[in-house]
Amino acid sequence: MREHYGITITSYSGARHYTVTQLMRRFMAGIAIFIATCFLGGFLAIYFLSYQLNSLNGEVLELQEYQALVKDKNESLLRQQKLLQATIEEKVAALSVMSDELGTIETMIGLSPEPDTALYQRLDTASQTASEKRFMLSTIPSGYPLAEAHVTSRFGMRNHPVLGRMALHGGADLRASIGTPVYATADGVVEWAGMNDSGFGRLVKLDHNFGFTTLYGHLNKTAVSIGDYVRQGDLLGYSGNTGMSSAPHLHYEVRHLHRRLAPGPFMEWSWENYDVLFTREGKIKWDSLAKTLRKQTVAPERRWSQLAPPLSATSS
Repeated sequence: MREHYGITITSYSGARHYTVTQLMRRFMAGIAIFIATCFLGGFLAIYFLSYQLNSLNGEVLELQEYQALVKDKNESLLRQQKLLQATIEEKVAALSVMSDELGTIETMIGLSPEPDTALYQRLDTASQTASEKRFMLSTIPSGYPLAEAHVTSRFGMRNHPVLGRMALHGGADLRASIGTPVYATADGVVEWAGMNDSGFGRLVKLDHNFGFTTLYGHLNKTAVSIGDYVRQGDLLGYSGNTGMSSAPHLHYEVRHLHRRLAPGPFMEWSWENYDVLFTREGKIKWDSLAKTLRKQTVAPERRWSQLAPPLSATSS
């Protein structure tokens, strides 16, 4: 076996001869293998790192997309939060206005709730109280029977203008030229509509809840018939000068259980002047009526008082 090799290198200046031993050959082969191994390892490392880099770039891109999505959602939530905040502020403002308006209504209907009373409780109480008052004002005679009323003769003893002697004037005379519209002062049913021989002339008589009746005398013409149901403010007829009357006017009476009452407090009775009736008219058991009313307002207008006995009275 040969222990060495000869290497000849030829150039333009001549040839040179080198001798390579077996040991040196093996050394060179080892170096070549080492270099090849390093090159292959470097290549594999570069390929792996490149793969890892591409993978990381993909993850970064996904994270960026997720970040953008989260950002959009956050912006959407912020917009919703602003809208909700604006809505809450509007509701708070509305509740404040409602509370102020409710306070005005409470003052109007005579309520004085405690400062810490919940708004819904105040609304419930005010609603119930307002319902009761509205029901009373519509079913018990209230207000004037004429659009423009001026009292010319009040309830009480007076010198009768036709008979010429002192007599009880059982109602109030209101100035009204012939043909002036006359309206119902409360919900009720027509007991009488037509000529009457008791001095009222052409008359309309209404029966109302809780034993009340109203009379409208000396009419020129009636617009309702016996048995008709009417609401407060409905047209009953037109004023005139019929019956025992010295001049055109409307004679208006309020009765309770057939007893004549001064109509003044009833005509002045209103939302704004609610207590006037109870302080000036003491012949009616208002406490008992109020207890009945609280039951009646559950289903208002569901029944009417029974008809009173036939009319028998004198008036001017």
